[in-house]
Amino acid sequence: MRFYEYESKELFARHGLPLGQRAVAESADQARQAAADIGGSVVLKSQVLSGGRMKAGAVKFADTPDEAAAHFDAIMPIVVNGQNARSVLVESKSPIAKEYYVGITWDGRRKLPVLIFSDMGGIDIEEVAETHPEHVSKTHISTILPFSPRVAKEAIGAVGVTGSELNRLTPIISTLVEIFLHYDLTLAEINPLAQLENGKFIVLDGHVDMEAEARDKHKALLDDLGIQPEETRQARPPTDFEIKGAQVDASDHRGVAGNVVGFDGNLGLVIGAGGGSLTLFDAVRKHGGKPANYCEIGGNPSVKKAKELTKLILSKPGVEKIAVMMNVVSNTRVDIVARAVIKGCIESGRDPAETIAIFRIPGSWEDEGFKILKKYNVEFCDRSVSMYEAAGRAVAKMS
Repeated sequence: MRFYEYESKELFARHGLPLGQRAVAESADQARQAAADIGGSVVLKSQVLSGGRMKAGAVKFADTPDEAAAHFDAIMPIVVNGQNARSVLVESKSPIAKEYYVGITWDGRRKLPVLIFSDMGGIDIEEVAETHPEHVSKTHISTILPFSPRVAKEAIGAVGVTGSELNRLTPIISTLVEIFLHYDLTLAEINPLAQLENGKFIVLDGHVDMEAEARDKHKALLDDLGIQPEETRQARPPTDFEIKGAQVDASDHRGVAGNVVGFDGNLGLVIGAGGGSLTLFDAVRKHGGKPANYCEIGGNPSVKKAKELTKLILSKPGVEKIAVMMNVVSNTRVDIVARAVIKGCIESGRDPAETIAIFRIPGSWEDEGFKILKKYNVEFCDRSVSMYEAAGRAVAKMS
């Protein structure tokens, strides 16, 4: 779940990271007032869940409040990587002497957080790592032992930073690591972390991604930041379809029937169970199918909850059929899902036999579930048919 820049900076401010004076504007008048309150030159930045704002012309500088208001009107219509601006962040313009990069993310191979530091900030870290690898350090962080500032100091010193810069950077980077660990983040990034002409450091741009499963744990923080429960924030604002999917999942505490992501295909997917969603989604694409959505279902959701998920997927424009599939072994009752998807089809005005391309859920109460499916002439298969083959059968019915 991705934070907007202004939300990331609010989190940073709570932990004492150095930030410039700033305000969020949702109108030209608010931008004018923010610039007047800050005084002097300001920078205005489009608030989107994506990079590339500067290249798109969605970052502008203003020397007067009236100029700030005019820039607000110019920025808001700009689409950045397919995203419309939510608001504009107005910030004091800082005299920069040097820029650094610092980021903490997860190393999937080592299964550990990794601290990435560079004395060449302000540009893509991937570009720096490729063209100037000696200017990038990577330091893994223990998730068992308490974090020590010594680790941050070693990461900074590894690229040749010494003296007062080393000592001033260490507490900033240490704090960012602690934020990453405390809030169950998957990314905490500052780029650039700027050294001003007077020697002080300031966060000019920051990004934060939180593990989706940690939302309940940090609900108080998300409430304070104004992040709504239905906002999935998967590197872009959620669509209405995805918001409704989150609402379906939240409607009942039993099981999972949601985590919906929309795509442009014609085959709706009701899939899940222990990694089954990703496997089955990929299998559909491998067979040449065009998924209309990704979702997750499992853990014995109620009939009503699974039914509403089915109805939601069938309501998506362009969906012709649905494939109902789960992993090799599932603790979800087959009869519950069978009842749910059939009721979802009927209440959507669809014939289950024509709408359900394949039903492949092995698990408890299989015989009862298969009887229900047989009654409505729905094609089904047991665990002797692989997930890959079941996905192929569903795709074949779309031609």
